[in-house]
Amino acid sequence: MPAPFSDPIWHKPQAASKFQLLFPSGEKVDVVIIGGGIMGLSTALHAARLGLSVQVLDAGDIGQGASGLNGGQVIPGLKYDPEWLLEHFGPERGEALVNFAASTADAVFELIRDERLAVPFVRNGWIQAAHTEAALKAAANRDRQWHARGADVRLLDAAEIAAKTGAQGYLGGWLDRRAGVIDPLAYTSELARVAAAAGVRIAERQKAVRLAKAAGVWRISTENGPELQAKAVVLATNAYTDGLIPGLAQTIVPLHSFQVATAPLPPNLAATILPEGQAVSDSRRILVYYRKSADGRLVLGGRGRMALPTSAGDWAHLERALRRLYPMLSGVPIEKRWFGRVAMTPDHLPHIHEPEQGLLAVVGCQGRGVGLMTTLGGRVAGYLQNGDTRQLPFPLSPIRPIPFHAFRQVGVAATIAWYRLLDALER
Repeated sequence: MPAPFSDPIWHKPQAASKFQLLFPSGEKVDVVIIGGGIMGLSTALHAARLGLSVQVLDAGDIGQGASGLNGGQVIPGLKYDPEWLLEHFGPERGEALVNFAASTADAVFELIRDERLAVPFVRNGWIQAAHTEAALKAAANRDRQWHARGADVRLLDAAEIAAKTGAQGYLGGWLDRRAGVIDPLAYTSELARVAAAAGVRIAERQKAVRLAKAAGVWRISTENGPELQAKAVVLATNAYTDGLIPGLAQTIVPLHSFQVATAPLPPNLAATILPEGQAVSDSRRILVYYRKSADGRLVLGGRGRMALPTSAGDWAHLERALRRLYPMLSGVPIEKRWFGRVAMTPDHLPHIHEPEQGLLAVVGCQGRGVGLMTTLGGRVAGYLQNGDTRQLPFPLSPIRPIPFHAFRQVGVAATIAWYRLLDALER
């Protein structure tokens, strides 16, 4: 990531470790996990607790990918509401999926509590802010469905959302009190720490370059180290997926999520901007999301350019959004700018693939990866131990590359530009 244009505000705990532990060459382990983000580390921790021997490989440093660079919003649920999930997956699978989705924020905050993770967090909820009547109607529909299931949610009118956000331009919104915010880099680092304490071996800067299977044993070749042997392999690289499993990278559209952070807000402004510490995502086609950090900055993110950034001007669209929402911040400087890569699937759902026995791949966080991947890691670990597909909330699906994938990003870029224009017309 090109300096100085990737400068996040998140922090590793002071005691964060470097990891270079590899099992000896020729020693067969139960599981090799490729990718040391939230998905990979959660799977590793749970698998180790189930008695499996686990090796994690990461091509970079722990937290260098999207797991450590995201906005730190911990949002339960999926992009779809319960009734949609029941209709598309059927009563049994749909109900299990709704219950799984409802539990994802709990999994994060319970892990922080139970493992005593050194992770700054606030759990006062997440607001989906509506800027049109159509968005407000959709929020009411979502509220009806989750309220019927006993979730701690409620609708906000225009006065309430103005008071809770301090922002301009919203007609109302939806508050999900199950949600919250964390420091994502601290969380990823602490997941690595407790996984290592549970017996997981973690090696940073060890890129896996080849997978091969012979006589029921997976052989994993690394760029800088020995060949590893394993009974099973989990690919947990998501938006950073390359050609290790043929066709897998062509099933997702990698996008960049850009973020900016202001200087710490003056006390008089901090008292009126997100005074209760909620996270917010808005209802625009190209949404922005924002929150306050532990040191009192306003952090705002949204979709960035498809190519890597080349100057601070590549964040200008986010700075305009921030001034639109909070004109009173016009004199508060932007001090940090950074970006990470996210993976979208055509159906906006996570996918679990098993192209060969003992080879699993998980892709598609859809912007809710902190809770989703933490929880999914435990389920994948259970499946690795006992082979029962009922452990998995999503059905195993074949790898289906997106047609004309090479042109997909061009189309996505054009769509983003068109949606931004439509959003501007709705202001």
